[in-house]
Amino acid sequence: RGDSKAQVEFGIVAAQKDLWKEALYRWKRAVEIDPSYAAAHNNLAIAYEHAGNFNDARKSYEKAIELEPNNALIKQNYDLFREINDRSNRSGDR
Repeated sequence: RGDSKAQVEFGIVAAQKDLWKEALYRWKRAVEIDPSYAAAHNNLAIAYEHAGNFNDARKSYEKAIELEPNNALIKQNYDLFREINDRSNRSGDR
């Protein structure tokens, strides 16, 4: 998990500097290195969400929750994503 965690940390620093493409790349690498790392999937979902790629964001959040169903941070992020995304979809139907 060490290499995957290093990619996650690098991605966090990139995102804090508003370098979202780099963060997305790093979090994709983290998931490739360790597909069982829930935090990597969570961060990847955030990057997808930031990029407007909501289908991939949902898939990544769902994978993160599947891996760590009791992780409060992941559940909070996913709930917020669903609330905003579902509301946007409903208002777009009008």
